[in-house]
Amino acid sequence: MEPSASILLVDDDDFFRERLSKALIRRGYRVLQANGFNEAIPLVKEHRPPRAVFDLKMPDRNGLSLIEAALAIDPDLSIVVLTGYGSIATATDAIRLGARSYLAKPAEVNEILKAFSDDVIPGSSHDDLPPPTLARIEWEHIQRVLHDCEGNISIAAKRLGLHRRTLQRKLNKGAP
Repeated sequence: MEPSASILLVDDDDFFRERLSKALIRRGYRVLQANGFNEAIPLVKEHRPPRAVFDLKMPDRNGLSLIEAALAIDPDLSIVVLTGYGSIATATDAIRLGARSYLAKPAEVNEILKAFSDDVIPGSSHDDLPPPTLARIEWEHIQRVLHDCEGNISIAAKRLGLHRRTLQRKLNKGAP
């Protein structure tokens, strides 16, 4: 992937979007940012970026509908779906709709850029990647529940069947 190319970054998490944007800019890319579907579509129409990274779960419309709409505008757009709410069904849907790849958050910038490289074939399997560890799956589930509880640790702990302090310790440890 050549530096100075544009990448459209669509994610409703402002902090994550800004961090990823800065990392891409440091690598020489021009980054267009959008908070969701309604901000992304005008950017696709106006700038026609060659690549895009879409979050799956957004407040206005989801990433799957954004894939369809963006590819209707520009069929050559190369899309990587990046989400913290991954499942086999949504991964299959994203690839079927035309996404080049599907990655689970948190993903390293180099992983995202590699997903755009020519050696990744749309619809190919990632058999060479090791399966996620139990600790990774647990972490992603905790993050999903915590997000659904709007960051309220007490409510999230109840939904997870954990003591609040146990959940706090797990969160303080960080991602595996």
